[in-house]
Amino acid sequence: MDVNRRHLIGASVTGVAGALAISPDAAHAAPLTSVLGRDATQYGVRPGNPDDQTRTLQRAIDEATRAQMPLALPPGVYRTGMLHLQNGTQLVGVRGATKLVFNGGASMLLGEGAGSVGLTGLTLDGGGVPLPPRRGLVHCLGGRDIRIVDCEITGSGGAGVWFEQVSGDVSGNIITHTASTAIVSFDAQGLSVSRNTIVGTSDNGIEILRTAIGDDGTLVADNRIEDIKAGPGGSGQYGNAINAFRAGNVIVRGNRIRNCDYSAVRGNSASNIQITGNSVSDVREVALYSEFSFEGAVIANNTVDGAAFGVSVCNFNEGGRLAVVQGNLIRNLLPKRPIGTAPDDDAGVGIYVEADSSVTGNVIENAPSFGIITGWGKYLRDVVISGNVIRKAFVGIGVSVASGAGTVLVNTNVISETPRGAVVGLDRARPITPDLAADGAPRFAQVVIGTNAVRS
Repeated sequence: MDVNRRHLIGASVTGVAGALAISPDAAHAAPLTSVLGRDATQYGVRPGNPDDQTRTLQRAIDEATRAQMPLALPPGVYRTGMLHLQNGTQLVGVRGATKLVFNGGASMLLGEGAGSVGLTGLTLDGGGVPLPPRRGLVHCLGGRDIRIVDCEITGSGGAGVWFEQVSGDVSGNIITHTASTAIVSFDAQGLSVSRNTIVGTSDNGIEILRTAIGDDGTLVADNRIEDIKAGPGGSGQYGNAINAFRAGNVIVRGNRIRNCDYSAVRGNSASNIQITGNSVSDVREVALYSEFSFEGAVIANNTVDGAAFGVSVCNFNEGGRLAVVQGNLIRNLLPKRPIGTAPDDDAGVGIYVEADSSVTGNVIENAPSFGIITGWGKYLRDVVISGNVIRKAFVGIGVSVASGAGTVLVNTNVISETPRGAVVGLDRARPITPDLAADGAPRFAQVVIGTNAVRS
């Protein structure tokens, strides 16, 4: 028999095409769930049923989980109260078409010690039904490898997602109209929060928290976060796009953040935090913050357009120290902070640092008060300010010259259009010296001023 390679390829292509050329009727009859897992309708679940289906849905979840199969929910609306997630539960829907509507309860989906849980392609509609305090529409405690992917979570009467001691992945989701915070994580065990769109919360966008200071290591990357309100008020606890509290080694990278009542990224007692490559606009307090009891912060290569402060690395009095602030573009700063902050707090400042820090390669423009400030009274130690460009600030660089203040080097900066002076000594926030970069200016032993290019 004369069988050549061309005939074999032709036969193979024909065979594959024939296998794929299923009639429309046959394709309609073969449900997608034959590939994905168990079809929820085989357990009596009915899409579009106006009645509550909590009991039937729970039975379907339990049976599919026992069989170690995903449970596939066809397009339609399912009305439900609280459903319990088991170890290994996998719920799969059709994006934008499979909707669970919450009738009430402590949460819609609850996992307690359940690991290897997956939620994919679901719309979870909380309907604005109030949740108890410290609850999420999805609420998971102590689970490993929990994955919420490509879902929509809307109208939660509490948090959107609430995790405690969880590892896993929350990615590609859309979370809107949340009564408190979109995503809350306490004491993460290895968590990634990425590529989510978060719009319209009343507390914060994402909270990475720990009950005590310690290593956390959560990755918060490539999210879009907008319209974050400080609904409960306060002086900075709320109204932040991303808030890391007591959580060490958190990476906040590549996020697009817009329209926040307070900060874009706030690290409080969060050592070794990295805040890099974020795009920030229209925030009304400090855009990028590292404060209180931390050691180590890298704030680099971010853009900030519109904030009361661009960057603040502070609270040396509380042990806050050790930072690199590099390569940031900061402009169009606001002359006032929000109501609720201390009335004498500064605003209109590009960068503020206090201790053991390097401030290099930043570009700052349109700062109503200071381009850069270093030190607050005696709280100043070992700071380098070099290679920065500062344009259109009332004062270019303010340096604490109070008794007890430590060493600062100001060198090789370009400073232009700063009517009060290029480098000025401060008593706290008050300028008290002439321009220290000018010939014949007074000298302070702890302030070393090198060669700077200054243009009035």
